[in-house]
Amino acid sequence: MKKKSSYLLILILIAFVVGNSCKYQKVLKSSDSELKYNEAKAYYDKEDYAKAMTIFEQLVPIYRGTDKGEEVSYLYAYCNYYLKDYILAGHYFRKFTSQFQNSVHAEESAYMSAYCYYLDAPKPSLDQATTKQAINEFQLYIGRYPQSERIQQCNELIDELRLRLEEKSYENAMLYYKVGKYKAAVISFRGSLKEFPDSEYREELMYYTIKANYLYAVGSVFGKTTERLKDTLKDYKSFIKSYPNSKYGKDVARIYEDINRKLEILN
Repeated sequence: MKKKSSYLLILILIAFVVGNSCKYQKVLKSSDSELKYNEAKAYYDKEDYAKAMTIFEQLVPIYRGTDKGEEVSYLYAYCNYYLKDYILAGHYFRKFTSQFQNSVHAEESAYMSAYCYYLDAPKPSLDQATTKQAINEFQLYIGRYPQSERIQQCNELIDELRLRLEEKSYENAMLYYKVGKYKAAVISFRGSLKEFPDSEYREELMYYTIKANYLYAVGSVFGKTTERLKDTLKDYKSFIKSYPNSKYGKDVARIYEDINRKLEILN
């Protein structure tokens, strides 16, 4: 008896799934825009975003320029968001903000555009183009809606994204140093310090600027060595001024003494 009940339940479930599938296919093929609109909203309310998105996609060009078109575009963007296609969602939220500037959803969509890029931003070890795009989108939002209640959250997310860029900049510079490309390392260390003057890596960056520049100088052709050693001394003086009690103090002092010895010989 128990097996028969289980078998019956399976048949009912199969019939339900098949019936729903047939209904969905009929809606897709229908020429009744109102039916499609109502069914898309029903799927959306049931959180079946994949089906809702497919139908909304058909309705976007049909309702373009109408009040209903505004809602369709708004929900279509959210379908992409809930399906975690953040790049497309960000694109459609930004498009919505441009097309429906007076909409009650305009501010929210502008924020969501930025937030989608934030969600898609990769970890620091990967390319940070999306991270920069997210920062740009948040800054545009802040400029457009300076009184928004979301401003504090935007600033916190911007700080988080900038930290990723800072880490990426630090990692790139350190990679040049580790593989012995000291000239590129010096340029990268200095570039990172200039772009992120309050970096948590500032002391370390300044220290490795000295080391990389020193190693670049001693490995230079004879005619360039003096000039580059003197350049390293400038880095040393800046470091000591900023960090007189640094944990790297003994090593930079050793480098300083060696530079002076070499300069005496060269001069």
